[in-house]
Amino acid sequence: MAAEYNIFPVSEGNAREITTWRYDPPYDLYDLEPRHLTGFLNPDYRYHQVLNKNGRLAGYCCFGVDAQVPGGVYLKNEPEILDIGVGLAPRLTGQGRGTAFVGEILKFGFNTYHPDIFRVSIASFNKRSLKTFQNLGFIIQGSFTREFLNVEFFQLERSVMESEDGETSKTSNPKLFKI
Repeated sequence: MAAEYNIFPVSEGNAREITTWRYDPPYDLYDLEPRHLTGFLNPDYRYHQVLNKNGRLAGYCCFGVDAQVPGGVYLKNEPEILDIGVGLAPRLTGQGRGTAFVGEILKFGFNTYHPDIFRVSIASFNKRSLKTFQNLGFIIQGSFTREFLNVEFFQLERSVMESEDGETSKTSNPKLFKI
């Protein structure tokens, strides 16, 4: 079965498009501007475009330090914990596409970076995103307030390995959680 989404390093054209996306309040917190283009195109920040099965831009993701939200406490990082950031095109939000979208990003992140744990920071008002990640096995580990914006964020984590008996382990025949 073909994947619903395909992930590649972000192209300049798609990065430019992403910086023009506008979300309705309160999701406009996630609006980007053309000045963010340089970061999108810097390979060190590991931004990727997420294309639907027809090759149309559906969203983006990033991995590592650039996925961390300012103000959060990130005591452990790679290679054990991989931070992920995601953005779904505004025209696709609120339509129940989040689980498949994020699921493909998790598979890509696991296969590319081999972390033990995924971590994501989500604004507390973003109930849709919180539900998506919790449905994919993420658990809230703490919260913080983002500097200068006074917005609360939750940090969620999910182990990438599960043993056959359902216990989290790396020793007893581990497998990737079902996504």
